[in-house]
Amino acid sequence: MIEQENLDVRTITMGINLLDCADSNLEVLCQNIYNKITGLAKNLVQTGEDISKEFGIPIVNKRISITPIALVGGTACKTPDDYVLIAKTLDKAAGELGVNFIGGYSAIVSKGMSRSDELLIRSIPKALACTERICSSINVGSTKTGINMDAVKLMGEIIKETAEMTKERDSLGCANWWCFVMLRMTIRLWPVLSMAFQNRMPLSTWVSVVRG
Repeated sequence: MIEQENLDVRTITMGINLLDCADSNLEVLCQNIYNKITGLAKNLVQTGEDISKEFGIPIVNKRISITPIALVGGTACKTPDDYVLIAKTLDKAAGELGVNFIGGYSAIVSKGMSRSDELLIRSIPKALACTERICSSINVGSTKTGINMDAVKLMGEIIKETAEMTKERDSLGCANWWCFVMLRMTIRLWPVLSMAFQNRMPLSTWVSVVRG
């Protein structure tokens, strides 16, 4: 069945709440983020490989999703380049852990766009151009709040800029993020990694399994 029907576990994803990493000092913030992710997810890849060997079922990807970074970096980040430093920190942590992707370089702007949200959005092209494992998403609307058309307009510009800045990699940056509208409410444990982030839940960490 595994070979003929392509049975596999598409991904195991660990969600990590980073709200307690917030700090007004950017260097401290980045260190807090790095320490928490590498500490909590240090066994994620090995555990996935052990489970795969035990049951004989491939696990295609090991991933991490985090609190939307616009919520975490708002106090410390004053420019888009400040957010890019966070993106590099996330990418470094993901690389050290050996995970395939890390999602949550995100902002939720359906009800309006704060200064922090806008800075993160404007950082996306550079952040995706200088990292390998980062996935980004921007929630621009919902059935409850409507669609933030200012954010939609801005995202159109960001799409073009991202494609241009990652053109040497076949504009791969555009494959690593989503601009999306969620119906009714944002889904807390979203399986599509470009759109994945750890919502403001009481959980500090969680693990999700998606079958292929």
